[in-house]
Amino acid sequence: MSIAQYILDHHLNAMRLAGRKVGAERTGHSAIEVLNPYTGKQIGTVPKATLEEVKQTFATAHHYQPTLTRYERAAILNKAAALISNRVDEIARLITAESGLCLKDSLYEAGRVSDVLLFGANEVLKDDGQIFSCDLTHHGKKRKVYTQRSPLLGVISAITPFNHPMNQVAHKVVPSIATNNRMVLKPSEKVPFSAILFADILYEAGLPPEMLSVLTGDPREIADELITNEHADLVTFTGGVAIGKYIASRAGYRRIVLELGGNDPIIVMEDADLDEASTLAVQGSYKNSGQRCTAIKRLLVQDSVADEFVSLVVNKTRAWTHGDPMDPASDMGTVIDEAAAQLFESRVNEAVAQGAALLTGNGRRGALYAPTVLDRVDPQMVVAREETFGPVSPIIRFRNIDEAIRISNGTAYGLSSSVCTNRLDYITRFINQLQVGSVNVREVPGYRLELTPFGGIKDSGLGYKEGVQEAMKSFTNLKTYSLPWL
Repeated sequence: MSIAQYILDHHLNAMRLAGRKVGAERTGHSAIEVLNPYTGKQIGTVPKATLEEVKQTFATAHHYQPTLTRYERAAILNKAAALISNRVDEIARLITAESGLCLKDSLYEAGRVSDVLLFGANEVLKDDGQIFSCDLTHHGKKRKVYTQRSPLLGVISAITPFNHPMNQVAHKVVPSIATNNRMVLKPSEKVPFSAILFADILYEAGLPPEMLSVLTGDPREIADELITNEHADLVTFTGGVAIGKYIASRAGYRRIVLELGGNDPIIVMEDADLDEASTLAVQGSYKNSGQRCTAIKRLLVQDSVADEFVSLVVNKTRAWTHGDPMDPASDMGTVIDEAAAQLFESRVNEAVAQGAALLTGNGRRGALYAPTVLDRVDPQMVVAREETFGPVSPIIRFRNIDEAIRISNGTAYGLSSSVCTNRLDYITRFINQLQVGSVNVREVPGYRLELTPFGGIKDSGLGYKEGVQEAMKSFTNLKTYSLPWL
């Protein structure tokens, strides 16, 4: 029996013990095959939920009323963090098996999941209210207004993508538990086992199973119900722009939190430390096989230092080993599937045909795609204008800071950015004028704590933030009340 199938069986047994009907007990229904992107072999199957099962799952969650105290919620999250830390190698191998990410990336992701749990446990214990004195003006009263946060009346519907199979799930689930909510989670059908294992670890830590339900299924069949179910108070989605906008069009009168795509630049000014900047550029482009919304997807470099910067990037890219994801020495594994690799290959070929210079990479074998550097890219080429969600580094040269800002802002996206400079006047302008959700100075665009606010504008999102603190705010209703000031 594969580890994936063992995890699924364990999960289904937990559901039975909780008195809940599970999809695997159905007969005559098809299952979803989960494939290893590197080998192409099946690692397991998961049940394909029917529309009726989705409706019943929401109804069951809606009728359950969580009663966990703050102490109990914190204890569950802390215990789950400890369990994750004790099983980090197993978790990393599972993530690698179903996503194709190299073990280095998967081990890092497992550590991040533990961080999300620990931050959630800490936040639970903080008082979430405020106090306002009312005698602040000449017509005020001797009263005080207080606030408190309460769980949603209904259920949270969460939909997660393939690129961080467990950490994306943790960023939905942990704030839900911390705020005493109920959640129905639909992970990507390409990487469902990491989500299932995470749920099982939470159940083992003491979470009532009614507070978290994991549904596996074909999004073409069940997605609309996840968005429009009468018991869904809030839909939280991380994924592509087109699907995010579809959710926005269908969700109706309910809260939506959308964390969508990115086209994040690294901007290298003439005073930058080029060794540092090139290292950041390579790490930011190829970690997680380039499959991060905050991956560096455009390399903007000032003309006078461009040749030296490009040479450094090419050399460091060629040293970036890629191959068998299970090899501990690999710096990069595969992308999610062969179709994705073919898309990157075609975009690079198109850019070369339009005048860009291919300096290294663009080799493909199945879902294995080599780290790739393109120079002299025009900002309007598809490889740079659209989100190329893989290990491709398009280099765009600019003359001055005005042009750098114009190019950076010249796409539909506005998630994050990196700027390499020591000049305070440059830094101030970038912070104030880049149309993004975050600016990191001398660091990759994606740098953050699991606790801190995260999110974008424009086609990267609606301005609502994720991160443990902000998600907890999104997942609650704020109530105010006043009392006499005695």
